[in-house]
Amino acid sequence: MPPSLFFDLSQIDFDNPVGGPEEIESINPQRGDMRHLDAIDWLADDMTAVVGHKDVRDDEFWVPGHIPGRPLLPGVIMIEAAAQLAAYIMIKRRPDAGFVGFVGCDNVKFRGQVAPGQRLILLGKEVQFKPRRVICDAQGVVDGQLVFEARITGMPI
Repeated sequence: MPPSLFFDLSQIDFDNPVGGPEEIESINPQRGDMRHLDAIDWLADDMTAVVGHKDVRDDEFWVPGHIPGRPLLPGVIMIEAAAQLAAYIMIKRRPDAGFVGFVGCDNVKFRGQVAPGQRLILLGKEVQFKPRRVICDAQGVVDGQLVFEARITGMPI
């Protein structure tokens, strides 16, 4: 049985995100095909928890080759989106951190598929925050169903 979601998503206003692509790009350096966050939908006042999303499009670079005729978002991109969410938290709390690199991924489980046209909602909560490391637990949700979970570690580089 999958774990419960970190947050009650019915309480998140996805029509009024706290930050769109410009806000995300002011914090995270990823651009173009490598930016995998479209919005920050909610950020806890203490910046230890966050909800964001990625709208999976049919024109993304991986679609023609990651299962022709039945495109599925690669798991590594789901994890990259979660890593970008974790980096967002760290840099928001510690702007002097600069670039936060993805250095670890543990306890990963994929529980569902994600296809073009779907919204991947990303939930992140801080497990540990130190000057040289942030560890966040992350979940990915599509249509109310948990599709992946992971523990993400990042550090300023």
